[in-house]
Amino acid sequence: MVNAVLVIGGGIAGIQASLDLAERGMDVFLVEKTPSIGGRMSQLDKTFPTLDCSICILAPKMAECFTHSNINVLTYSEVKSIEGEAPNFKVRVLKKARYVAEDKCTGCGECVQKCPTKVPNEFDMNLCLRKAIYIPFLQAVPRVMTIDREHCLKLTKDKCGVCKKVCKREAIDYEMKDELIEFDVGAVIVATGFDMWDPSNAKEYGYKAFPNVFSSLEFERMLNAAGPTGGHIQRRSDAKSPKSIAWIQCVGSRNVQLGQPYCCSICCTQSAKEAMLAREHDPETKTYIFYKDIRTFGKGFYEFKERAEHDYGVNYINSDATVQENSQNQNVIVVYDVEGKPQRLEVDMVVLAVAMIPRAETPQLAKDLGIPLDQYGYFETVDMLFRTMETKRKGVFIAGYCKSPMDIPDSIYSASAAAAKASEFLFTGGT
Repeated sequence: MVNAVLVIGGGIAGIQASLDLAERGMDVFLVEKTPSIGGRMSQLDKTFPTLDCSICILAPKMAECFTHSNINVLTYSEVKSIEGEAPNFKVRVLKKARYVAEDKCTGCGECVQKCPTKVPNEFDMNLCLRKAIYIPFLQAVPRVMTIDREHCLKLTKDKCGVCKKVCKREAIDYEMKDELIEFDVGAVIVATGFDMWDPSNAKEYGYKAFPNVFSSLEFERMLNAAGPTGGHIQRRSDAKSPKSIAWIQCVGSRNVQLGQPYCCSICCTQSAKEAMLAREHDPETKTYIFYKDIRTFGKGFYEFKERAEHDYGVNYINSDATVQENSQNQNVIVVYDVEGKPQRLEVDMVVLAVAMIPRAETPQLAKDLGIPLDQYGYFETVDMLFRTMETKRKGVFIAGYCKSPMDIPDSIYSASAAAAKASEFLFTGGT
């Protein structure tokens, strides 16, 4: 039996599970596919219902996780295979080349300033550009640059090379190769999180067709002071501050035709939070939320929604809604109905509360792990009530949004529960 655990996914659930296991004296291998741990929570501005700074809560946990003596953090890495049976799994992880030596890079950013190549910034939801050598965000862990092999002129065309010339630490290595790492673990925790559903699949919402229609995560990045607009809410068409914003709930969720018949569990509260923050940025902004019904079921969430409505003046309208555009000024027209009578509301901006879905790689990972998915594409548990963290493969546990729709507190609870189950499994000899 191996007294070590593999945690797949470096978001808040993976971080919490790793910390709990490490504090129990267990060795942890935390594998994250992007250059930094932090996950979706690192993209948020504030958390609900307290409106605390998201990164202020997350960053200390990221640092603690990375520096813990019992945790081996493997970023920019992917699990390629898991063989054997619990409590003796053999794991192979592909650690992709950053082309930057992690033990030399200080994250000073001089190479970024000199790099001539600009590409869409996926962390900022493509609302701005980043360089071909980059760090995902200011609080990234580890604070190490990564060269985008698909866009670097040196790697693709053997030109440029300016980042190596300006790096005083001599950290740039264009000859760096991908590395296959092998190790043994006794248990596995899967915490791979979620992807955002692409709302351009539903033409009635005008996403990508109309410039002033945004997704909820795009709006989060605009709200963030470290985001693409420095915390200023701006229209895509003319960079002006909107004086009226409408949120449309359940975009892609609770809809059999669009493929996600389930509720995402957080969108009602998330929209209330974003509308409140918009009012804090500009108290004169008129805010509207179009909803099917309110599902603010978390602790203090309904009171949070009531606060948005009564203290912040958010207008709630119970109706399905579609989107059109005023071609004269590129304002957005929300089409809805009241008691069967069609209505139209022209606003400066629309924010879509987009469905959150299992990650695209989930089916392949489930196949590699030998565990089934449920009818919605989430990892299936042994029992939804009594064994909610255990999968049907012995020694494999799940936590966070890849298990089922949940908010940040529930993701943390489930991560601690999965860590407890995994440690109990190993302490009892894998039985």
